Amino acid sequence: MHVPDGFLDVPTSVTTGVVAAAAVGVALRGARRELDDRTAPLAGLVATFVFAAQMINFPVGAGTSGHLMGGALAAVLVGPWTGILCLSVVLLVQALLFADGGITALGTNVVLIGVVGVVVATLVVRGLQAVLPKRVGLVAPLAALGALISVPVASLVFVGLYAVGGAAPVPLDDLTTAMLGWHTLIGLGEAVVTGMVVGSIVGVRPDLVHAARRVLGTRTVELRTPATEVPA
Repeated sequence: MHVPDGFLDVPTSVTTGVVAAAAVGVALRGARRELDDRTAPLAGLVATFVFAAQMINFPVGAGTSGHLMGGALAAVLVGPWTGILCLSVVLLVQALLFADGGITALGTNVVLIGVVGVVVATLVVRGLQAVLPKRVGLVAPLAALGALISVPVASLVFVGLYAVGGAAPVPLDDLTTAMLGWHTLIGLGEAVVTGMVVGSIVGVRPDLVHAARRVLGTRTVELRTPATEVPA
């Protein structure tokens, strides 16, 4: 999913850079409401894990490989705002030190991986949490589903950006088919990894997982309500 330098024209790259900078600015303010003394160290661990995981590619067929994007994982574990920050830091380090994605494409990659991936996964998880039973055991499967959906959606957003400002001679229909097809397979791998990691943490410390705390908070209110009633 890392977009290389020169794949999109300058106006499109500048626009995505502005959008990415605005998203990071908003995320800096939002992260203050998501982090506390207990959960702040987890944000660092998430960024480290995503950085390491993105360096490992797995085959998806026909000589094509994929790697973890990490949007759903970050959103579920530390919250959407902190997740955007974690992914942005990872992408910045990769661009500066490893030339992974390139400097001029940094804004595009932050938008696709750090913003779209996180936002889509958050909408999926929270939307289903609103209609499904409030059970901590559902957090990991919902995280996996969010990962599965967020990856191909991000690929389609890239296709939209290419349709507006593509600079490489690639037919749009061929690009759409290839991106959606391969990223659906990559999404399956991401769903497995995300579900396993989230499930392992939820099983030990659900109070540290952002999406699980939303469920635990609801349960706490329900359990404490009878105790606050004063007998007549």
